[in-house]
Amino acid sequence: MNIAPNSYSLTRKRLLAAVASVAVAGAIGFGALTSGTSPVLADAVRVEAPQVPSFADVVERVSPAVVSVKVKAKLQPTADDGSDDQGGFDNLPNNPQLRRFFKEFRGFGDQDQGGQNEGHRRFGHRDRNNDQPRPVAQGSGFFISEDGYLVTNNHVVEEGTAFTVVTNDGKELDAKLVGTDPRTDLAVLKVDGGGKFTYVDFADDSKVRVGDWVVAVGNPFGLGGTVTAGIVSARGRDIGAGPYDDFLQIDASVNRGNSGGPTFNLNGQVVGINTAIFSPSGGSVGIAFDIPASTAKQVVGDLMKNGAVQRGWLGVEIQPVTSDIAESLGLKSNNGALVSSAQDDGPGKKAGITAGDVITQVDGKDVASPKELARLIGAYSPGKSVDVTVWRDGKGQTVKVDLGKLPASDKQASGDQQQQPAAPAKPDTLADLGLTVTKSENGKGLVVTDVDPDSAAADRGIQPGDVITAVNSAEVNGTEDVTKAMADAVKSGRKSVLMQISRDDNNRFVALPVAKG
Repeated sequence: MNIAPNSYSLTRKRLLAAVASVAVAGAIGFGALTSGTSPVLADAVRVEAPQVPSFADVVERVSPAVVSVKVKAKLQPTADDGSDDQGGFDNLPNNPQLRRFFKEFRGFGDQDQGGQNEGHRRFGHRDRNNDQPRPVAQGSGFFISEDGYLVTNNHVVEEGTAFTVVTNDGKELDAKLVGTDPRTDLAVLKVDGGGKFTYVDFADDSKVRVGDWVVAVGNPFGLGGTVTAGIVSARGRDIGAGPYDDFLQIDASVNRGNSGGPTFNLNGQVVGINTAIFSPSGGSVGIAFDIPASTAKQVVGDLMKNGAVQRGWLGVEIQPVTSDIAESLGLKSNNGALVSSAQDDGPGKKAGITAGDVITQVDGKDVASPKELARLIGAYSPGKSVDVTVWRDGKGQTVKVDLGKLPASDKQASGDQQQQPAAPAKPDTLADLGLTVTKSENGKGLVVTDVDPDSAAADRGIQPGDVITAVNSAEVNGTEDVTKAMADAVKSGRKSVLMQISRDDNNRFVALPVAKG
């Protein structure tokens, strides 16, 4: 193997330099070891991760305003007198196992603890403590004023006769009930004395966006102040809780005992009030519903001022506008609320609103659905004059309505006529609709006597006994009226007709497709 002299010389020099370096390093290392000093260790691993938002500042500021609400009520004694050995269960069937179950459940069984039957002392015979209020519920709440007004849920306090508020620092203060609003599940309590309270304010929830961070503070399972965090998952949720459903959905952990507690934005403002959860298991699964701040602010203001909420009343029964109904009426969308009936003593009927009208606006505000109409009308005070825009006879028109006062319980439209299906000898058929009908006894409308199970009418819930009172807002007194309305719809290029159906003195509208060609 031939190596050029210059290459060999360069290689040899590099080798000698490397050996020298190792020797020096060894000498230094040996010297270090023999000198008694410790070896230098590597640094611990550290990661420079991006900083995530901390809720500590928000929680520190708002926690003093959040309280636990303890509710007590006077319970009726089980037995009529102290000598009733059956403990008030004389009306139970003579079944030993059933009686034993109820005795043990209520504390009457043989619960010998140190020679004393605690069950009889607590639940059976009367004693001097039986007239004292006993715990029935526990929830959360929060102060909204310096002088002690606080907000919670109606379902937390509805059965109570005595209320105690436990502050963040453990103080227990008596409170009195100012007012409740079952329709929105809100209540206001007032603490007298105790000095000045830290309080929080409501946010403008119109600016709340899906995905915003939120912090829920409350008293789950009676544990005391507990903080959970999450995001706004959805807006405008309707969960069937009442006529004014418009919930925020959040995924912060909310459990029993959180009811009435606040949900905050990162500015420490209340965006919603915890009131319900969706839970197949009974615990949090990350789906909680909050009363929006805008709703709570208005209701709470009324409760503080009047002890009750006074809402405007239109006096009409309404139903959703489906795509079929919208098409049959010539509407471009299915927004609005279809009036199924107008109550005789209601402001709406006095102003000229009739069954078949579709309410599309109130004072220039669009009505997206029946729920939206209920919220808009309920936000006005009784006596307020509003402009109601309705779609009628293929065009929009506006009527002025002086709103009434919403009755204590939602009134239903009263029926003037008791329409009973007759059984005439000669029924008629509306073959294109799959219906067999006959004239009603009073001559107004057609009584359905049979429905083809494979027809669109059956699919839409029409059944024998229903009374067809109108088609496309025209009164029906015979099958010829229905046939004419169907022909007119075809000429107008519409695919369906709108039928007004009466059942058990209640009205509703159904859109049925017409025969083609």
